[in-house]
Amino acid sequence: MDFTSTVIIPLLFGSLGIFALFRLLQWVRMRTYLQEAVVVITGATSGLGKECAKAFHAAGSRLVLCGRDSEKLKGLVQELCAVKNHRKNPHEPHTVVFDLSDTKAVVNAAEEILKALGHVDILINNAGISFRGTIVDTGLHVDKKVMETNYFGPIALTKALLPSMIKRRQGHIVAISSVQGKISIPFRSAYAASKHATQAFFDCLRAEVEQYDIEVTVVSPGYIQTNLSLNAVTADGSRYGVMDKTTAEGQTAAEVAQVVLNAVGQKKKEVLVAGLTPCLAVYLRNLCPRLFFTLMASRAKKERKAKGS
Repeated sequence: MDFTSTVIIPLLFGSLGIFALFRLLQWVRMRTYLQEAVVVITGATSGLGKECAKAFHAAGSRLVLCGRDSEKLKGLVQELCAVKNHRKNPHEPHTVVFDLSDTKAVVNAAEEILKALGHVDILINNAGISFRGTIVDTGLHVDKKVMETNYFGPIALTKALLPSMIKRRQGHIVAISSVQGKISIPFRSAYAASKHATQAFFDCLRAEVEQYDIEVTVVSPGYIQTNLSLNAVTADGSRYGVMDKTTAEGQTAAEVAQVVLNAVGQKKKEVLVAGLTPCLAVYLRNLCPRLFFTLMASRAKKERKAKGS
């Protein structure tokens, strides 16, 4: 018998077997981690938040769905409870209605969650608002509005729930950031600024709470097929109301939700969920900033020309 049949083939099958066993153990550990876990999801009524609710519900988690629209939250609960599969989740999701831009309401919501469920295992800071406009035309009240929803709201909720996690020495905090938390593109200043702040805050938090065995995961998606651009605010605070081509051609919310689920289950520190071009842009910004700045200036010029301004 030759070397290939006596050594290489058994080695190959052995390696495949070890890999399959590793993947199985990883799946079992993830299922154990997520099943029965109390998971709080903000912005749960639509887009990525809604798909995360479906994914974590299917994984057997006890959900706390948060949003501003009580009727949409009730509708989502009915939808989740109506799902029939071989591992039907026996826990009916709990709902909490509040506006992330209202700090006092955020603190009250955290108290309501802890009173109703006793503790929180996983917090998914998902809710957010986007922005379209030039810096020179944007009122400061618009910058503040975006920061209140995208930054101050999530950190207020995180800070309100963090002491109970520290006390239990257990918890997992997830921040849904963006590729624009790593790079900035023209006419997205308020949004990019809020996501840069988010990235920095949760990077600091990760280091500070490691001693308490608390996990922190930052997920940075690229474009997702949601209503984010439709609901974006403009320079004067009005609704943008346009479905950008890049958004329409992005990943589906369900696909990204599965990435979030796996990232949490595998306790990943950070995940970049984007296509080749955005990923290259992130590396280019760090490795060759001068070229990156030139490309962004060119992009700004093209967008202005397209809009006739």
